Amino acid sequence: MSLTIGLIREGKTPPDKRVPLTPKKCGEALSAFPGLRIVVQSSAIRSYTDQEYRDLDLEVRDDISDCDVLMGVKEVPTDQLIPNKTYLFFSHTVKKQPANRKLLQAVLEKNITLIDYERLTNAQGERIVAFGRYAGIVGAYNGLLTYGRKHSLYNLKPAHQCVDMDDMQEEFFKVKKLPPIKMAVTGSGRVAQGALEVLDRMGIRRVSVYDYLYLNFNEPVYTQLRSSDYNRRRDGRVWDTSDFHQHPEEYESTFGNFLPVTDLLIACAYWHPAAPLLFSEADTRRPDFRINTIADVTCDVNGSVPTTKRSSIIADPAFDYNSVTGELEPAYSRLENITEMAVDNLPCELPRNASRDFGRQLIDMVLPHLLGNDAEGVIARATIAKGGQLTEPYQYLRDYMAEPVRA
Repeated sequence: MSLTIGLIREGKTPPDKRVPLTPKKCGEALSAFPGLRIVVQSSAIRSYTDQEYRDLDLEVRDDISDCDVLMGVKEVPTDQLIPNKTYLFFSHTVKKQPANRKLLQAVLEKNITLIDYERLTNAQGERIVAFGRYAGIVGAYNGLLTYGRKHSLYNLKPAHQCVDMDDMQEEFFKVKKLPPIKMAVTGSGRVAQGALEVLDRMGIRRVSVYDYLYLNFNEPVYTQLRSSDYNRRRDGRVWDTSDFHQHPEEYESTFGNFLPVTDLLIACAYWHPAAPLLFSEADTRRPDFRINTIADVTCDVNGSVPTTKRSSIIADPAFDYNSVTGELEPAYSRLENITEMAVDNLPCELPRNASRDFGRQLIDMVLPHLLGNDAEGVIARATIAKGGQLTEPYQYLRDYMAEPVRA
């Protein structure tokens, strides 16, 4: 199949430096798929420069309107959408996010075929492309950075000031100044695995959930908490993971067991709005509430971590939660506050590494279907709109689309 892919420049503000395919990954894709052609739209903000693409004999130009498929990362501003094209990007519309209703309306009006990375799945329904690993990597790093600053232990260089992962790892040795604190990482997916990767590379000891709860240590330790470790059925029936995912409203949190023994919480678990919260704001006023630093990697505002009342930005990543007043204050205002990091675009802090990882997934898991006959329905399942209409799996968005857009 002959196909021309255009790598679009990111237009969202604040700018995103990630790319779907790095220069080397472009070369690899061209070698693997003979009918493929790639054009790169010129950009001054990418973590990979135009010249790096040109150095590998890739065509770089401003006009990419002749390309068949336009591939980016974040939402495309509506005035930059080219009619009658096929786009791949994270649209953030499938959960009826109000901020992007106008985007989806414009997609339909302009007869655009929209393929959403978030909906690219295998036959088992598992996502096949994501930046989750680097969200976890940067999130755990930022959590340790925040804890160190709060307690005046060390000063890590912010991840976004690091050239890449190797540069960031040079900072790890500073964390050896940690006291014997306990850290809890929630989740078992890509995000959590990225966080565990950092803690392991830092040389922080992993312990069992039981030992974490009941033993004291003379060194910093962490444990990984899966859903079954901090949730239970309300009716007392035995734990069933698939049932929890299908009927989260039937469960209640037991995370209270971990509140008296946890110093740093790194929240990486996917959360469904019907699922229990980890704890309540009232819990933060308990005498035995020990958590003083939180890295909310999932960054669900008013979600599983109730102190996440807003997200933060890379340039100003942390804020304080005053448990007495329930109000947010500037970061590090007072030691008794809970200091929280809740950046909602963490992979942007290591854009070159995150882009390489994402490009590998695209080449292995997506391009074969995009350039083939899609016999497994991978592309079809992720296609939200086509021919000016929502596709069948996304008809539930019709009421969302009908709502007026507020200026």
